[in-house]
Amino acid sequence: MTNVLVLGANGKIAKLATAQLLENPDNHLTLFLRNSKRLADAANDRVQVVEGDAASEADLKAAMADADIVYANLAGSIEAEAKAVVAAMDASGLKRLIWISTLGIYDEVPGNFGKWNHQMLDGGYLETYGAAAKTIEDSDLDYTIIRPAWLSNNDEVAYETTQKGEAFKGTEVSRKSIAALVAKLVAEPSQAIHESLGVNKPNTDGDKPAWY
Repeated sequence: MTNVLVLGANGKIAKLATAQLLENPDNHLTLFLRNSKRLADAANDRVQVVEGDAASEADLKAAMADADIVYANLAGSIEAEAKAVVAAMDASGLKRLIWISTLGIYDEVPGNFGKWNHQMLDGGYLETYGAAAKTIEDSDLDYTIIRPAWLSNNDEVAYETTQKGEAFKGTEVSRKSIAALVAKLVAEPSQAIHESLGVNKPNTDGDKPAWY
């Protein structure tokens, strides 16, 4: 049995990941969010719903009591949340973390798409997500950081990954694909440790995406 703590459980990707994780009967989930009433109907013998603040080390430690893996899909005060997650995991003796970030935190998006991405995500967004990722990378956790391209709601699982230091190969990816990658890492927790993965939909026609 694997106990997975899902932080930010009311998010779109997190809901898709929850559904995919529950396809494995060995997975038990703790869904952590600010307002537990939003997911109250999800509670059952394999799903616990917990209310808390992801920037509160005390709330996180309480939710981590029986966890084996932490999957964080957070937004808002992301740097403070990263620091709280690391501190709570250290205090709880937990190691495995799957952390959702965003594209562009390493200036790894090439061409015109990269310029457009910076224009869209200016105002400190990339800086705060980059600082949160650095907090994770500087920890002693067994982390995987996931950096999705621009997200779509397409009902498909189609993705490829790039490593930190490599340029993105595409401009978009489905939320369902990111959820599938999360479920894969939970099923194979020894994979992609200490890696930061860019994730995009493969370009099957052989040409560069138009935004490049």
